[in-house]
Amino acid sequence: MIQSLSRRHSLWLAGTVGGLLLLSPATAQQPPASAPPAAAPAAAPAPLPPGSPLIGRPDNNPAAAKLAPVAPPPIPAAADKLPTAKLKLPPGFNIEVYASGIPNARTLRLGDEGTLFVGNRFIGKVFAIVKKDGKTEMKTIAEGLHRPNGLAFSKGTLYVAELSKVWRFDNIEKNLDKPEKKMIYDNLPKDEAHGWKFIGIGPDNKLYVPVGQPGNNVLHSDAHGQIRRMNLDGTGVEVVLRGMRNTVGFDWHPVSKQLYFTDNSRDWMSEDLPNDELNRVTKMGEHFGSPYCWQGNLADPEFGWGRSCSEFTPPVALLGAHTAALGMRFYTGSQFPAAYKNGIFIARHGSWNRTKKLGGDVIFVKLNPDGTVKSMEPFITGFLVDNNYLGRPVDVEQMKDGSLLVSDDWNGAVYRITYGKAKVAGR
Repeated sequence: MIQSLSRRHSLWLAGTVGGLLLLSPATAQQPPASAPPAAAPAAAPAPLPPGSPLIGRPDNNPAAAKLAPVAPPPIPAAADKLPTAKLKLPPGFNIEVYASGIPNARTLRLGDEGTLFVGNRFIGKVFAIVKKDGKTEMKTIAEGLHRPNGLAFSKGTLYVAELSKVWRFDNIEKNLDKPEKKMIYDNLPKDEAHGWKFIGIGPDNKLYVPVGQPGNNVLHSDAHGQIRRMNLDGTGVEVVLRGMRNTVGFDWHPVSKQLYFTDNSRDWMSEDLPNDELNRVTKMGEHFGSPYCWQGNLADPEFGWGRSCSEFTPPVALLGAHTAALGMRFYTGSQFPAAYKNGIFIARHGSWNRTKKLGGDVIFVKLNPDGTVKSMEPFITGFLVDNNYLGRPVDVEQMKDGSLLVSDDWNGAVYRITYGKAKVAGR
């Protein structure tokens, strides 16, 4: 019996070993199963550079994630591709191409002899447009500058403001082919955000230079958020006003001599708030609210705590949410109807910080005798079609004959608006 059990045990053991030998070598050598490795944590996004316009954009918001500054085409549009035929003006007004092929055409200033000077944000050059014998010639009078957006002209001298310096070109129209520049002021911050300048010479014969807020919405230093003025040689600097976020256009009332300026309000509060502003300066040292209060009645959700909008000077007009109101000029000519006399033309570059864009036009602001705003109305429309830009107006400049020039940095062009009988080709 014992022999029989031992024999059966041996047979069972042999069968078990044989079964193991039938397993494939790969299977037999496979190490014990282990849990899959844990996924590596997602890398944190790189921090945005200081002053980035995307700082403050809501997280986890698909609509907001699609919004970003709109880059212009890389090269100017050909003259026959410009959108003049699609632009609409009030009855009696005509629009034509004054000059094309001007990279990133922005600020406009006319010289005494009719030379049109054009500044820009991105190209680093300043151009001169000369009309002679029916031909248009473009000359480069400066290059290698950093954001030479700001231009002013007085008594034969052109002033150019780049990001942190101001230059002067004496007797420039006599020396377009051999211009010489002299630096008159270099005590300006170097912040890229809102660092490009719009400058002008006031009735007091002083040069006005703004310093924008160095970011979308920040508590900035005392050196920012202001407009300074100085003598034409760069001396005697003083602060005219504070609480300005980013002005890229200002001018003086022809009668009262008061300074009016456009101001771009903050982004990322909402798509419909706050409005850009038209402001009027009535005394030295006024504060216009930024970054504590917007549009005269809207406390900032971050910095408005403990402050009241009643502390600050309210705007004289609201110019639409995120419309990027830029260049502005009072109209003093006689070519347009009398209703336009001493009113303001404002170029609204158009929004990027809205799902449905606004602006991309030129508007006209009528004033009351006391300098307050009576009404606002469209003047040039058609740059914005189906939420896409066909052009983006930046600045306006009145010519000696009373016609109006408008720059378009999207297409690299300058248009001329006249009033009266439309021109006929070939005549």
